[in-house]
This record gives sequence, C-alpha cells and structure tokens, in this order.
Amino acid sequence: MVSPVLALARFLAFSLWTLLLVPPYLLLRLISYSLAGRFVVGYWRGVMRLIGFQVVTHGRPAISEGPVLFVANHASYLDIIVLGGLIPACFVAKAEVAGWPGFGFLARIARTVFVDRRLSATARERDSVRRRLESGDSLILFPEGTSNDGNQVLPFKSALLSVAETALSQKGEAARPLPVQPVSLAYTRLDGLPLGRALRPYFAWYGDMTLAGHLFQVLGLGRVTIEVMFHPPITLADFSSRKDLAAHCHTQVAGGVATLLAGRA
Repeated sequence: MVSPVLALARFLAFSLWTLLLVPPYLLLRLISYSLAGRFVVGYWRGVMRLIGFQVVTHGRPAISEGPVLFVANHASYLDIIVLGGLIPACFVAKAEVAGWPGFGFLARIARTVFVDRRLSATARERDSVRRRLESGDSLILFPEGTSNDGNQVLPFKSALLSVAETALSQKGEAARPLPVQPVSLAYTRLDGLPLGRALRPYFAWYGDMTLAGHLFQVLGLGRVTIEVMFHPPITLADFSSRKDLAAHCHTQVAGGVATLLAGRA
C-alpha cells in the first residue's frame, strides 16, 4: 500500500517547494506580518496539493476584524499542514517542536508560539500567548495537549484555554471578549474509499512513532481526504467558567469528529 517511489517524489517536491518559497517569505516578513501570514496560507495549500491532500470544509473560519482563538483536535503534525492552509493564524505548540528537524525550522519562521506546558509555567506561557493576541495575531491551539490515534478526541486541558480570558481592544473602542472557534478535523478517505478505524492511525502520529518513518509512510500512500468542520464561535462571557468553556469546546469538537468519521457531515 505504501509506495517508496511516490514517497520519494513527494518528499523531493515538498523540499523544492519549501526552498523556493522560504526566501520571498522572509523578505515579506520585513514588509508586513499580515502579508506574510497570507503567504504562509498559500504555501501550505501548495504543500497539500504536492503530497496528495484534498481538504473538504464545512462552515467557515471566523476571520473577523480582530484576533480569534481557534481550538482544534490533534491527531498529527499533519494537522498543521491542513489548518495552516485554511486559516491565516499562528500555531501554539509545545516547546519541543522547535527542535524537530525541518518542521521545527518551518515552525520558527512561521512565528509559532512555543510554550512550556508544565504546570509551573502556566502563568508565564499564558501571558506570552496573550501578548501575541493583543498584537493582532489569531492563534490555533490544540487543547488536548498531545496527539492521538485519530479515532477519538482526548479531554481538553482547561488551563490551556486560560488565554480566552483576554479582553481585546482597538483604538477608540471598548474592550471585547476574545472569540473562540472550535474546529473538528478528521482523516476520512484514502483514494476515495472510507478510512476504517484500522487505517486511520496511518495518518495519526502518537506514542513512540518516529517522525521520519511516519512521514515516509504518509507520503507513500494515495490521495487522502481530510474534512474540517468549523463550529459557531463563542466567548468566555457565554459561560460561567473557563472549565465550562473547555467542556463546550470539547463537546463541539468531539461531536464534529464523530460526524465526519461517520460520513454524516
């Protein structure tokens, strides 16, 4: 099922595409972060085409006049390619990602917010994320805290959603609550055929899997369909506590994943 020839061809195409686009992106960053952000979306869309990803969306990202916090489930580093091609936003990732070969470099130049997820560092990292939101950046957060096999959605860590307490303000306007939009993502088809429970972990990256081995496997498979569902945005003001907000987001995301995997979207 895995074609080494296809995997090599896709890896070379991805590498060439990246080498061609990184220099103009770095130049664009010196001119405008906003333009650079849109350039990154185009880059990830190109990556998706080159590696055989077809994305189907349900709903739309709540891109408004100000920053939005997108909250999504997390099965793999591949989620970054998919969501990066749909949403003009920066990712929030654990600090270890910065050291990954290749992907760490891409994450750093794409202005990813790296956080230390130890409990002792929660307040410091929350303030770091808040500063990015206040500067105008929308962010994508994976509140499960880790990836899984793609067949489930792990509980959300409410501490990671503490940044939702941020009130945003623009010149001459009163502060407004930060919009939070739940997002469900599922790998649903391979070459047009439904992905069963046994095949879905081919695209998930978890446990003791090696990055290089997993990437080679994914690139050697056929054409993959990924479905993304954008749920209605909410704010912390709609709930009595941060834990209630986290529970609502988890219910929305998990329900969306179940719907997508069942083919009922």
